[in-house]
Amino acid sequence: MFREIFQYREMIFSLVKRDLRGRYKGSVLGFLWTFINPLLQLLVYTMVFSVIMRSGIKDYYMFLFVALVPWIFFSTSLTGGSNCIIAQQDMVKKIYFPREVLPIAHVTSQFINMLLSFIVIFAVLIIGRYPIHFRALLCLPVIMLVEYILAMGITMVVAAVTVYLRDVEYILGILTMAWQFLTPVMYSVDMVPETLQKLFYLNPMTPIIIAYRKILYEGEVPQLSTLVSGAVMGIIILGIGWMLFHRLQKHFVEEL
Repeated sequence: MFREIFQYREMIFSLVKRDLRGRYKGSVLGFLWTFINPLLQLLVYTMVFSVIMRSGIKDYYMFLFVALVPWIFFSTSLTGGSNCIIAQQDMVKKIYFPREVLPIAHVTSQFINMLLSFIVIFAVLIIGRYPIHFRALLCLPVIMLVEYILAMGITMVVAAVTVYLRDVEYILGILTMAWQFLTPVMYSVDMVPETLQKLFYLNPMTPIIIAYRKILYEGEVPQLSTLVSGAVMGIIILGIGWMLFHRLQKHFVEEL
């Protein structure tokens, strides 16, 4: 199965390229919006949390921003990925190709968009003279890969299930919003009561967000246990998502 998907790698690259090119097609600034969007978000957070809603956390706008960009990648992978099979139903009905290609291409496109947004993050870190430790930065590709694997696994599940149950596409918007509040994106995990912290770490996005913040905001190497727990949960979820997708895809054409 993996060999077959590798044989269709050109199709994946083509779909990713088409998505990236078509995202801002027709706009005046075009691809520059990839950088302008996160920059405008950063300006809004700076104004709101430094002037209006002053938080007790130092440079709260940066504390939030380094976690929000990875979260946006995760949430858009899920919400957009739920519809990736249905959106390409004409292609699914007419030609044969491994159906896994579609969620892989969607998540990869969102991942590239996140990487481009990180250019803005690093620019702000350098301009603001935040401590950047190269040992910590060596862990950044690892945690990015872990998040990519996790997003891929869950996207596989929602993409396959949505073909059979179209309501998932609408329910997912509410679920991802609730999931964001249950993930330490807008607050520190230390603010969670100790009695709930063990339950909190069952959330696969919790160690990932903590690791991003540790590397970019605090300039430190994340704890090994944080990286391991995130990687283990990501691999398990990817395995479950892949098997479920492989089983459900057999009747995609009939359902579409």
